[in-house]
Amino acid sequence: MSKQEVAPAPQTADAAASSNGFLLAIVTLVWTGAMLWSARATITGRTDAEMEVTSTAYALPGAISAGLVTGSTVALAVLALLSRRRELGAGSRFLVATGSGLVVGLLGALVIVTINTEGWVYAVMGGTVAAAATIGGALAGFRVPRVVNAVGWASVAVFVVGFVLNLFQGPLLDALSSGDPASQASASQWFSYGQGFLSGLAAGLVAYFVLRRDRRRTNELDVPWPLYALAGAGAGLLLVIAEILTRTAGSRVLDLAGRVSELELAVQQTLSGARLNSALIILFVGAISATIAVGRTISPAPDDEDA
Repeated sequence: MSKQEVAPAPQTADAAASSNGFLLAIVTLVWTGAMLWSARATITGRTDAEMEVTSTAYALPGAISAGLVTGSTVALAVLALLSRRRELGAGSRFLVATGSGLVVGLLGALVIVTINTEGWVYAVMGGTVAAAATIGGALAGFRVPRVVNAVGWASVAVFVVGFVLNLFQGPLLDALSSGDPASQASASQWFSYGQGFLSGLAAGLVAYFVLRRDRRRTNELDVPWPLYALAGAGAGLLLVIAEILTRTAGSRVLDLAGRVSELELAVQQTLSGARLNSALIILFVGAISATIAVGRTISPAPDDEDA
């Protein structure tokens, strides 16, 4: 047996999530806005159509990931705001959450579609971003707001780790390789694995600390311990969903980029495999690290002296 105070009612969890859900929504909105405007500037800065297509293909996975996270965090904040006035039923929660994600997605799609309203490539990318944000909003409709909140912060942590490591990617690859092409390819693979591991570790620990903070704010009421593992794995799970959307809804963009040259086709295939592998590493490492972290805090229940 283990000793753990579990929150029996969802109202308490809603209150815990609403305390910082608005800050998370703002952070992710800034993150998504910066990524979309950066993608727009990169695409419009190209001088020929082929470079525009390849730039769109490179920007697509990151925009989808950001849309998924932002759709869920904004939906969570809207639900927290409405829950202060009255309790929402399951159907109402789902409709509000999905609608909030859809609004976020449409706003994000406008940034891309308005590059060229007659170009189907931008319509596909914009529509895929809108679909991702809508799916993220729908996920926030489940009655586990603490977990959704923790997954949102964990996803931000994964982005920060990736951003910092990419700043030092050049020196790190030089340190890991000896200069020949085979060594450089091996170094790139190990760099990808290392980034996935560190990102998963950050996701698991951040998710754990967010859930523990919410526990302190609710008089030691906690979620069941398996939800810690789900929260730790959440950032990786969203990346897996984003990769699925990239390969399905955004496949026409990737296919068109692959037709530019044989080299570009090989690059797209390599990047696709690397993204999926990294997402799976983040998923499993995040789940394991969060489980270990919460496991260290659960003490055995005292023996029953009467027995």
